[in-house]
Amino acid sequence: MKLIEAFKLALQSLWGNKLRSILTLIGVVMGVASVIMVITLVNGANKYVSTKLSGYGADVFTVTRMPSVIFTAEEYLNYQKRKIIRIEDYQAVKDACTECSEVGALLSKSTNVVANGHSSNNTSVRGYTWTMLSLNNIDIAIGRGFTPADEDHATKNVIVGYDIVDNLLGDGDPIGKEIRVDGIPYTIVGVGDRQGKTLGQSQDNWVAVPITTYQQIYGYNDSVDIYARTNGNAQEMERAEDSVRVMMRTRRHNAPGAPDDFDLETNDTFLDIWKQISSLFAWVVLGLASIALVVGGVVIMNIMLVSVTERTREIGVRKALGAKQRDVLMQFLIESASLALVGGAIGVLGGIAVGKLITIVVGFPTAVPLWAIFLGLVLAGAVGIFFGVYPASKAARLDPVVALRAEM
Repeated sequence: MKLIEAFKLALQSLWGNKLRSILTLIGVVMGVASVIMVITLVNGANKYVSTKLSGYGADVFTVTRMPSVIFTAEEYLNYQKRKIIRIEDYQAVKDACTECSEVGALLSKSTNVVANGHSSNNTSVRGYTWTMLSLNNIDIAIGRGFTPADEDHATKNVIVGYDIVDNLLGDGDPIGKEIRVDGIPYTIVGVGDRQGKTLGQSQDNWVAVPITTYQQIYGYNDSVDIYARTNGNAQEMERAEDSVRVMMRTRRHNAPGAPDDFDLETNDTFLDIWKQISSLFAWVVLGLASIALVVGGVVIMNIMLVSVTERTREIGVRKALGAKQRDVLMQFLIESASLALVGGAIGVLGGIAVGKLITIVVGFPTAVPLWAIFLGLVLAGAVGIFFGVYPASKAARLDPVVALRAEM
């Protein structure tokens, strides 16, 4: 039997039992859609995180009191016992790290901002050294950034994100306008470029003031995050990290052999943590999706067994007319594989659609790799062939005489 003819007969059989075919597809559609959706979401999130972190540059590392990701309450309580990192530590790193081309410090908290009778909630107010805009990969869209003079004189100048401009200031040039942060008046000197949303949360709802101004207003007992950029190559990066680690251990009186009571992190640290979390999430959901695929495969096998029983006489006629076992086997395998592939195609489209819907509704980033589409179709086809082997072999082994007598 020619392959094209086998495909034609298989599709005619599926089309002749539309309702049964649709019900059979549900398991495969759900399984493949789940696989595609998870791959789409995880791939999109990985690309977003990689892009954001690479924006800081592979040559940037941070020194913080606590790591960026904490997995247990016990770890959090232990980290809380650490001494805070002070502005003097930043000054020491800035003065002594010869391998560092740029060093900055950051403090932050959430507060309310008021302007023109309007207010914003949960706005991030950041205390920046004048170098932090560059280290945080924020370009100035309007106006200017901070200067050493802003930091030295603790000026009441402020740089704002676009949410402040759009929601509080309205039309017109924002430069020179006044806003109040925790009741303190500031003059806008710059507006950062738009950062967009992450997981539905705006990245433009922030204001930045000189770090000296921040400390005058909010006190000196918040731990400072130190950012440092090296000259670019891996050797310089390693030397800079070692130099800063030794300096911080000395200043914090860490005993020889004792672990650091601070965290030194690079972009690779963040990426490794993120990949561990996303991989765990992906494997859990893919495990659940595989159950749906198995269920869909079992349904296909049962439906194909019913089809073999219903078409016993048809099989007998074909064998009587010269069809060989391999022809009957191929016909039913192609039929089960075609059924699964149709379900796989619908599942691929459904998974992509759900992923894009999530992006629209909550802002979760998505990206559809081409290999994921092929993977979904291959999985579906494999399920159809694997679970179609038994019904197909049963049909192929039918005795034509017995088959012709089955339905007269």
